[in-house]
Amino acid sequence: MVTETTRAGGAVRTADAAETRLEEELRRLAGSVPDPELPVLTLEELGVVRGVHVIGPGRVEVELTPTYTGCPAIEAMTSDIEQVLHNHGVADVSVVRVLTPAWSTDDISVEGRRKLAEFGIAPPRPHTADGPVPLTLSVRCPHCGSTDTELLSRFSSTACKALRRCASCREPFDHFKEL
Repeated sequence: MVTETTRAGGAVRTADAAETRLEEELRRLAGSVPDPELPVLTLEELGVVRGVHVIGPGRVEVELTPTYTGCPAIEAMTSDIEQVLHNHGVADVSVVRVLTPAWSTDDISVEGRRKLAEFGIAPPRPHTADGPVPLTLSVRCPHCGSTDTELLSRFSSTACKALRRCASCREPFDHFKEL
C-alpha cells in the first residue's frame, strides 16, 4: 500500500512508502542516463537520482540531487531524464531538485568508482558516515597506482575535479574531489 500526502502541485509519497515495481523500472531508466560531464558514469552510479514516484496516470516525478549547488550539468541531466522517460511512454515527467540530504562523493557506487579509475580519473576516497573526510595528502594515480602525486590545479575540466600529476609515471590526471 502506498501512503500519500498532498503538497502544492500534487500528490507526493511519504518517506515510508514502498517503491512500486513500475517506480523501480522508471528509476532504473532515469538512472541509466549518462552524466553529461562524466559520460563514463550513469546518474545511478553517480548517486544523484534520489527517487522516482508515479503521481498519477502518465505522471512521474523524479527527485534529482545536484553534486553541488550551482552545478551546470543539472539542466542537461533534467532534460536527458525527461527524454528517456518520454521515450518509454511517460507523458508527463517532472524533475525536482532535492537538496537535502546533500549529495556526497560517498553516494558514488562501487561500480562508479571502478569506472572512474578505469577511465583515468582518480575516484574520491570514501569516508565513514559518522566521521569527517579523512585528511590524506596522497591520491593514487589511476595509471600506475603510485601515491606520489602532486596537485597542479584545484580545479580541472569541472569544478568537482582537481588536476594532479603522478611523480612516478609523470602522467597528469583528474581527481574527483571528496565532498
